[in-house]
Amino acid sequence: MTVRLSVIEVCFQKIKNIRKMKKNNYLSVLFAAIFSVLITASCTNSNQKQSEINTTVNTVSPEDIVKRGEYLVTIMGCNDCHSPKKMGPNGPEIISELLLSGYPSDRPVVKFDNPLLKEGFGMFYPDLTAAAGPWGVSFAANLTPDQSGIGTWTEEQFKRALTQGKFKGIEGARMLLPPMPWFNYTVLKDEDVSAIFAYLKSIKPVLNVVPQPISPDQM
Repeated sequence: MTVRLSVIEVCFQKIKNIRKMKKNNYLSVLFAAIFSVLITASCTNSNQKQSEINTTVNTVSPEDIVKRGEYLVTIMGCNDCHSPKKMGPNGPEIISELLLSGYPSDRPVVKFDNPLLKEGFGMFYPDLTAAAGPWGVSFAANLTPDQSGIGTWTEEQFKRALTQGKFKGIEGARMLLPPMPWFNYTVLKDEDVSAIFAYLKSIKPVLNVVPQPISPDQM
């Protein structure tokens, strides 16, 4: 009788062990399934967020690009030389209707005969639209979208002028004269060049044919 009970107990124990193993297997499968769902959800959310970021980056409006260009033109000091000015109560003030139109063509060109120029000194017109030095006399260019300015320029021309110092952005043309600091802009990013160009194309066109530079021997 005792032997029979022992055999029965062993059988029950084996059955319990089998049930435990099955239960453990079920739990393992369940945990694996839950983990897989969590990983999939995490990756989906990550991809969705990245997609949203990419969409935001790729949907910059033309207006935002122009605003970016205006900001860059302002902080780069383009108005200092390229915008004619008048004297106001607090000093020189930009003439808004002539914004970035360069040296006014109807303004007389003065004679620069100061001997210090031959020793490397420079001189500016009161509104900074023209300058004289050992290079001769140079005049700030018209940057408005008029035909007398950059109206017919391509963006590639503009980039070449701004980052390589080529006159009118033409390959093989002469270098831009001082005080144009083009060498400070050689590392401008393409998107910044595009923004500046877009802004300049958006401003009021001003008909103004800027004088040609004057060589040192003609000063």
